[in-house]
Amino acid sequence: MSGRGGEWEKEMPGRQRLVSHQGLEVYQLAFRLAMRIFEISRTFPREETYSLTDQVRRASRSVCANIAEAWRKRRYRAAFVSRLSDAETEAAETQVWTEFAVACTYLAPSAGDEITQEYNHVIAMLITMINHPEDWTIRSEGK
Repeated sequence: MSGRGGEWEKEMPGRQRLVSHQGLEVYQLAFRLAMRIFEISRTFPREETYSLTDQVRRASRSVCANIAEAWRKRRYRAAFVSRLSDAETEAAETQVWTEFAVACTYLAPSAGDEITQEYNHVIAMLITMINHPEDWTIRSEGK
């Protein structure tokens, strides 16, 4: 549950740092899930276009957007944590819309359970980052 992975840049001998939000494992998982939800929601009934379909797509995409925004706010611990908290909230919202999709029989229960579990993993990674922002935020020289 590190939240790390992907694109790295040499910082000092023996140490590396992440240079882009796209390198975060949590971002990569959230992005894959948002794309999966997009594909699944294409099969939802037309009358759901401006309700369930739109809501689940927006929430799932917002997880990624908030992670990216948090990454750019990492100079400011409170702003970083706030954006990660927003990402966590959007992930939970996506789980709710997924539950509605299953209840309305637009999505198979097994697929809904799988998506919910994957979002539980995203949420766990976000909570780890929220609880340990010092591992992610940019420190000023001398601090």
